Amino acid sequence: MAIFTLPVGPLQANCYLVRDGGAACFVIDPGGDAELILAHCQAHGLRPELILLTHGHMDHMAAAAALKESCSARVLIHEADREAVENPHPFWAQMVGGAPSVEVDEGLRDGQELRLGDLALRVLHTPGHSPGSVCFMAEDVIFTGDTLFAGGVGRTDLPGGSMTVLEQSLQLIISATTPETVVYPGHGPASTMAEEIATNPWLQ
Repeated sequence: MAIFTLPVGPLQANCYLVRDGGAACFVIDPGGDAELILAHCQAHGLRPELILLTHGHMDHMAAAAALKESCSARVLIHEADREAVENPHPFWAQMVGGAPSVEVDEGLRDGQELRLGDLALRVLHTPGHSPGSVCFMAEDVIFTGDTLFAGGVGRTDLPGGSMTVLEQSLQLIISATTPETVVYPGHGPASTMAEEIATNPWLQ
């Protein structure tokens, strides 16, 4: 499995391009800079087929519409956050320089398996940062969106957020992973579950 990390947009959200072998790839959280994402795909021979959104906040979906149009890729997000991307709130959209609405092709479900060739990602529903927040798991990696960061967690003071629910989701992540699992968060550097369990105050 090859993973390319591209910090995009004014809030520098991590967009991940994930492939295994062939040209087809997952695009996780295209939060801006569509031209940069497309140029990287072209340079590395990648063909986006599925656009996966960990949640519906603007800094994680602002380039989804442009990518969908350019690549005919399908957009997937948990049903609880579908409305946020199909009808972006103007206030939040202007904070990232604009976030065009995007039509969702499929609602994600907890436990669902997403496949591209030999590569499979499993959906883990982890609400708290937003009602529809999910993580994507494959082999010994997990893409956590804004649920879990290196040394921190996502904020819960935005509409639909809940610290109580987030704490439950963090325990779910711990139980679903191993200490060796590499954490690829929505912002900032990668980490491991061992490091987070040992040092992240929110996981104590």
